[in-house]
Amino acid sequence: MSHSPVIQINSSRLQQRIQELAQIGKIGETGVCRLALSKEDREGLELVKTWMEEAGMEASMDPFANLIGIKRGHNPDAPVLMLGSHVDSQPYGGRFDGVIGVLGAIEVVQTMTDEGFTPECNIEVVAFCDEEGCRFNKGLFGVRGMTGELEENELDRMDKNGITRREALLQFGCDPANFEGYVFQEGRIGAFLELHIEQGPVLESLGAPIGIVSGISGPLWLTVEMTGFAGHAGSVPMSMRNDALLGSAKVIVALNELVRREPDAPTVGTVGSLSVFPDSRNIIPEKVIFTVDLRDIDLTRRNKLEAELRQLIERVTQEHGLVYTIREDTNNEPRYCADWIKQGLREEAEWMDILPPELMSGPFHDSLRMSYVCDYGMIFVRCKEGISHNPKEYASPEDIELGTELLYRMARRMTTGKGDFQSLNQLSDHSEEVE
Repeated sequence: MSHSPVIQINSSRLQQRIQELAQIGKIGETGVCRLALSKEDREGLELVKTWMEEAGMEASMDPFANLIGIKRGHNPDAPVLMLGSHVDSQPYGGRFDGVIGVLGAIEVVQTMTDEGFTPECNIEVVAFCDEEGCRFNKGLFGVRGMTGELEENELDRMDKNGITRREALLQFGCDPANFEGYVFQEGRIGAFLELHIEQGPVLESLGAPIGIVSGISGPLWLTVEMTGFAGHAGSVPMSMRNDALLGSAKVIVALNELVRREPDAPTVGTVGSLSVFPDSRNIIPEKVIFTVDLRDIDLTRRNKLEAELRQLIERVTQEHGLVYTIREDTNNEPRYCADWIKQGLREEAEWMDILPPELMSGPFHDSLRMSYVCDYGMIFVRCKEGISHNPKEYASPEDIELGTELLYRMARRMTTGKGDFQSLNQLSDHSEEVE
């Protein structure tokens, strides 16, 4: 960089808020546990709501427990610019995942308010409910609710304590009965921008503080249940056993081998949760339930691997005399960021004397769901050693500042003048043709 970029956002205010929010659901020195729809999640959102109001927004919660702040523009009928992310966390999470996207968006609006800038269209800042999906085994709940894409029986999903999502929503102060009257208006959202930590090591390896996202890998989530027969671990001969855990172990190892087959491919596969019944050291395991998380930016390759995994499960269960079921929890195709937004981000970054690299996202984000209703763009912030979903997760104040400044500049660009996303899109198409 030839010189330091002029920073318009208030970085110290943003950092103070990040630290303050990290105290809610704090575990250890730097960790956070704010599970979706928990009392910690509610407390966190109450705090975020006060900051939205401080920034000059009207803030309220929708039926899906999304917290929405509205900054009024000159033309309230125009499609809105939406900014945001989530503040719920993993059970063993960090301070920055999702949080910088919500608090960074509030900082963007507050900077506009401080400068007396009124956007052409409304800007909505959203803290989406249950992006993580770890509590009810199904993520992106709030954004799917908002865009009219909830599944049947979604509210009957239970957490590990037997609490259904319906019960959790009611305890949270949201009434699922209000879902009935909610209809998503097509075209209401003009574009969506999300700031997020990278959650991987690419930016750090390139020595880049921020990056522009090219697209999001499509996640496939399966829950596999294998059932055999319990017996005494001391008296049933090895050849006569129907050991569900042994069968599961073979599948878990084989999944790892499948996804590693092409060393240069970005395919990843993970078994992150496993439960054994009856879970006793001297009883042969009768039932095992485990999760599969399979992701790739190439859908054809991911589908091929899924088919192989299913064949493998069939073969292993026959070999060990087991029966099995496979439940599909999530199945998303990869989604690519809008070219005109990426171009705008590159140009704004150039004004800041930064050349951010382009990179794909392995993790899914609220943007993944938003991509079905509007054009979207994402800014990634470098995180130390690529660590995330862990209390050691860390992004420096300087990097977060640059990411938020780019978000601010892009939001101003998109809401100045006509504030017409269609015309911005066409301008970008035209400029690409000229090149």
